[in-house]
Amino acid sequence: MTDLHLDTAVDLTRTGDLWLFRGRSTADHAIRVLTNAPVNHVGMAVVLDDLPPLMWHAELGKGLMDVWTNSHHRGVQLHDLRAAVDQWTSRYEQQAWLRQLDGTVTREMEDAVLRTIARLDGTPFPATAKLIGRWARGRVRRAASAELTYCAEVVAATYTAMGLLDGSRPTNYYDPGKFWSGDDLELLRGARLGEEIRIVT
Repeated sequence: MTDLHLDTAVDLTRTGDLWLFRGRSTADHAIRVLTNAPVNHVGMAVVLDDLPPLMWHAELGKGLMDVWTNSHHRGVQLHDLRAAVDQWTSRYEQQAWLRQLDGTVTREMEDAVLRTIARLDGTPFPATAKLIGRWARGRVRRAASAELTYCAEVVAATYTAMGLLDGSRPTNYYDPGKFWSGDDLELLRGARLGEEIRIVT
């Protein structure tokens, strides 16, 4: 597995790249055990025009400024990517990895990302019990209500809007481990995800 310093990874990341995290807290461990996943959090890079690299994800914390609303709130958020990774690796004490998207991201796909951000930003993050219930319904292909969402759902919804996932499975089918290389994520448009690159801070 390749290692990469955070500064270099931030410079290299492009829209659609995935950032994955594994922590040691009780909640992190519970998510991994119940979903049989090696990671407990996933976010997606958004790198548009002359904006700094951003992280699109969902979390319980509200310590960072959401650059979409210019406010602090919990739930689905768009953060400065470097600040978000710093928070997850330092404050939350989690290991981070980058998976780069190999494929062309068109202007149409970027517009779809922005529409998804406008639609989902600020959606509340579920408590652990509700998160597990949402995921369990998704595993039997039952869509969950839209008033809550968790990190993997945000990435799945955005990938679907970009045309990278076909939408045949509800977003709550996905957990963070579905975006790890050990799982068979069937991407469209000839896209593929590279192997995990471990981030060194």
